[in-house]
Amino acid sequence: MIILGIDPGSRITGYGVINEIGSRCEYIASGCIRVGEGELPERLRIIHDGITEVIERFCPQSVGIEQVFMSRNADSALKLGQARGAAIVAAVCQDLPVSEYSARQVKQSVVGKGSADKSQVQHMVKSILKLEDTPQADAADALAVALCHAHTRQSLVKMAGVRSVRRGRMR
Repeated sequence: MIILGIDPGSRITGYGVINEIGSRCEYIASGCIRVGEGELPERLRIIHDGITEVIERFCPQSVGIEQVFMSRNADSALKLGQARGAAIVAAVCQDLPVSEYSARQVKQSVVGKGSADKSQVQHMVKSILKLEDTPQADAADALAVALCHAHTRQSLVKMAGVRSVRRGRMR
């Protein structure tokens, strides 16, 4: 199953694409959608169009996205929520299921510690996916979301006692 992970941001939105093959994951692609300093509605359109382009290029069957992190700055949290919404709408318009994960869940899944810092996430993503170079921070976060989604799916399959998973369908 091809999984798209998204780390939303109002200025930089990271994306990571992996292929889940049984219990292992292979790297396909990652990068960042940089939206610049324009007005918020224009930045949201760029995020929507960028995620749509990634979906059309890599044809994922499922999407994982990081939940809004509530900080002290309410304005920043609102902009992040709107960027997240633009990415979710892009996925839903392509009829893709979207799962949401907290930053703590993502870090716990990839690093083993919910309070891990960005450099630890980058290191573990590089190690798990056997990458030659360390991915940029936002792309690494998006790959971590994709890995978290894959691990969660695998755990749910085991808990449900499903015999096999083919082409994203549980049997």
